[in-house]
Amino acid sequence: MTSSESDPGKNQTISDGFILVGFSYLNKLQILLFLVLLFLYLAILLGNLLVILLIKLNPSLHTPMYFFLVNLSFLGICFTTSVIPQLLVHLLVEKKTISFAGCAAQMYVITITGLTECCLLAAMAYDRYVAIRHPLHYTTIMSGRACAQLMGASWFIGISVEVAQTTWIFSLPFCGSHRIHHFFCDIPPVLKMACTDTSKNEIMVFTVSVLFILGPFLLIILSYVLIIFTIIQLPSAEGRRKAFSTCSSHLMVVTLFYGLALITYMGLGSSSSPESDQVIVLIDIIVAPLSNPIIYTLRNKEVKGAFRKTVESLLSPSSV
Repeated sequence: MTSSESDPGKNQTISDGFILVGFSYLNKLQILLFLVLLFLYLAILLGNLLVILLIKLNPSLHTPMYFFLVNLSFLGICFTTSVIPQLLVHLLVEKKTISFAGCAAQMYVITITGLTECCLLAAMAYDRYVAIRHPLHYTTIMSGRACAQLMGASWFIGISVEVAQTTWIFSLPFCGSHRIHHFFCDIPPVLKMACTDTSKNEIMVFTVSVLFILGPFLLIILSYVLIIFTIIQLPSAEGRRKAFSTCSSHLMVVTLFYGLALITYMGLGSSSSPESDQVIVLIDIIVAPLSNPIIYTLRNKEVKGAFRKTVESLLSPSSV
């Protein structure tokens, strides 16, 4: 049984919101953290918006892989925007409060975008599998309709599963201390605020993690096993190199996404303090959305070529 800690006001139901304790312990260093996070947040916005604009403005990038990349960048923007702006405000003000509805809304966005990204990465792995395993039938299999269906399925799973889970969590009675020892409304710290048995909710969280987070990861592993098996059968070294280069960016993004998640949630609770746990989670929130546009621009010749053409067209004088 998981419940809130004993408190003199435990029988007082929480209805007016929570206090996000967050990085209050940093005192004056909160200003420094504000400046660092502001810079990183702007970099995330600019980097992902740049990727979206490049793909939209260049017809040569209107392919399934870049269609999925646009959605990946959009998810990165939504995910960080649900957390970082409020954290920036809380670093500057003394009263670090969030309303009950605001806390629920934040959890909706965080969980939906996170789960949708897991499913999207699996869809992108399937796209790379078809491109390498069935190159002659690629355009037929990965048609515009098929891409829309894969993207729609990713969003449907993310929304339906996490709306149900988050709604159930916020239907619990919350009472006692309304101080959340975190910088955003994540599932574990919010469940600790409940003054009832949350074992069923914890089982649901575990089930969702196994089915909809580990499940897509296993599909990605299967796709890359088949991809590698196909690549090693190619007759020339140049052919193997080109085949691998078409999926290297996605493989790096997947490794970063799941690697950070594994490090984060395996490390939580085993670290020396809740403060260090928060730092680990913050790094996880920042690094993946920041790295995705860097990986796809620096390691992708098509995107770099489209970027050069776009810059040249903007800088070149208009013909008279």
